[in-house]
Amino acid sequence: MQARGKLRYYDSREYRPYVAPAKATYHSEFLRTGRISRAHPIWVPEERRYLTYQEVADRTGKKLTVAGEKSHERINGFHRSIRFPKLIFHRTLEDNPHLGYCHVTAASTLLSRHAQVSWSFYIANFFSEIGENDRFFERINPDYSRMFFAVAIEGEAGKPTRLDRSIRGNGLLFQTRDPKEALKNVLLLGAPDEAVRAIIKRL
Repeated sequence: MQARGKLRYYDSREYRPYVAPAKATYHSEFLRTGRISRAHPIWVPEERRYLTYQEVADRTGKKLTVAGEKSHERINGFHRSIRFPKLIFHRTLEDNPHLGYCHVTAASTLLSRHAQVSWSFYIANFFSEIGENDRFFERINPDYSRMFFAVAIEGEAGKPTRLDRSIRGNGLLFQTRDPKEALKNVLLLGAPDEAVRAIIKRL
């Protein structure tokens, strides 16, 4: 059982509304039809099966992974000159395991003549602000069902990466709820030349 005050989750797929038992008795039904009723067991609200936080996190993770794979497929299917590595992994929020985000891909881009920036692209099933301190997500709003964003990252090979907050103050390259806008932004980050960028901007 979860601690008091925490969210509780139950399996709605296994829940059936209350069904009143048939008035006919088993023996009278058998004499009338020659069959024994094999009715489904009766479920009442008290019999809901509550899920553990780990079960919820696992289900959330599967959905996020599917969304991440579809996003990666769309990005790499746009133009043969634009190819991003498939680097899919997900995380769920500790106290709200029905919320989470999925890392889709990572690359580096020359933002200006002298600024080569490494970045990662994510999708999330909530919307929030990207924090300007150690807290990555701030003011989470689950009323919006998705968020697409890319952040500048830094870190040595073989070590955990972190936000490169020298870029735009919080490391955020773009953030949107619109999947089409997200696609354009990622493609622009990976465009090899101005000709391809012009095609993307017309989307």
